[in-house]
Amino acid sequence: MSVLTPQTPQELAEALGAANGQKQTVTLGGNFSKNGMAGPSGNSDVLISTSGLRQVLKYEPGDLTISVEAGLSYRDFSALLAERRQMVPLDPPFAGEGTVGGVVAANLSGPRRRLYGTARDMVIGMKFATLEGKIIQSGGMVVKNVAGLDMAKLMIGSFGTLAAITVVNFKLIPMPLVEKTFLLPYGSLKEAVAARDRILRSVLQPQSVDLLNTKASARLGRGGVLLAVQAGGNAAVIDRYARELGALGSAMSLEGAEEADFWQQVREFTPSFLKNCPEGCVVRVSSTITGLAEVIGSLKAPCVARAGSGIAWGYFERSEEAARWMKQAVEKGWKAIIEFAPERQKQTLELWPLPGGDLAVMQRIKRMFDPQNLLNRGRLYRHL
Repeated sequence: MSVLTPQTPQELAEALGAANGQKQTVTLGGNFSKNGMAGPSGNSDVLISTSGLRQVLKYEPGDLTISVEAGLSYRDFSALLAERRQMVPLDPPFAGEGTVGGVVAANLSGPRRRLYGTARDMVIGMKFATLEGKIIQSGGMVVKNVAGLDMAKLMIGSFGTLAAITVVNFKLIPMPLVEKTFLLPYGSLKEAVAARDRILRSVLQPQSVDLLNTKASARLGRGGVLLAVQAGGNAAVIDRYARELGALGSAMSLEGAEEADFWQQVREFTPSFLKNCPEGCVVRVSSTITGLAEVIGSLKAPCVARAGSGIAWGYFERSEEAARWMKQAVEKGWKAIIEFAPERQKQTLELWPLPGGDLAVMQRIKRMFDPQNLLNRGRLYRHL
């Protein structure tokens, strides 16, 4: 296998064009920190890394926009924005090793998804290199510019199966003046969900509303079923959160370094679990807000949920346990996938049992971009 690390988007496009011309299969990634995610990486003729593309191309703090190359470390990207108290609050796992392009290609998000959304809400433009050896631009540097955005959205969550992201343009969000986190432990899932419901029905608009079952909270050195709420705003807003959340139970407040450490543990729960359980599997379920309680209750393994968004992750120490749970999820019609699994298990596990009616459209798009099926084949949960 030849290994290429292009230093410019044009070099990357030329490398893809050359591979296509010779009908060579291509493994595409950044730092490859998420190889355990989605489908098998597999063997290929050429490995191309975007890690050489690390330039900040245009930063307009006053306009709240930035354009960066895809190989820039997500940690360095966030640190640069923090100097101006600005952010792209995707909160992805693997942030230390991952690249901007990798985060977008995997469509990763974290606790603040509840308020700020996902990459599709923050990306305003993109450039990507195709197997034809061309650079395609979609969108631009204007927040309200919607021309061509659909092409960029195709790349988000595609795991590099369509083209290589080379440049990403983001809209930026100012950091809140004050942030504080409130931890509310409960003796049962029912109590925690009831408190969650009261928060969501109130006028409060927290950044994050996460729920950890007892096994997940124990891994963080906490007790009970833990409801974690992060608020941002001015001092008066934070005081109101303290009063209203205090009425829901015995709330512990975190701020500063202690607060940052807690959310770091939550964001990196998956990498930490996989490091300690290399044979483990992580399942992800997309549910309604009301249906989330049943999903969490069905998981005897550790579970971390975006309780304000309807997304839950279950952590199984062995793949056969994950497979048994997935069978029950399919019977209930839940939208569940095995998001992480040991590489050697991926060919036998049913990673995405219910892809839905959109799969046929996705397969047609794949044939448009990659008719010879050369690029990251199988990476989208073995379906593409």
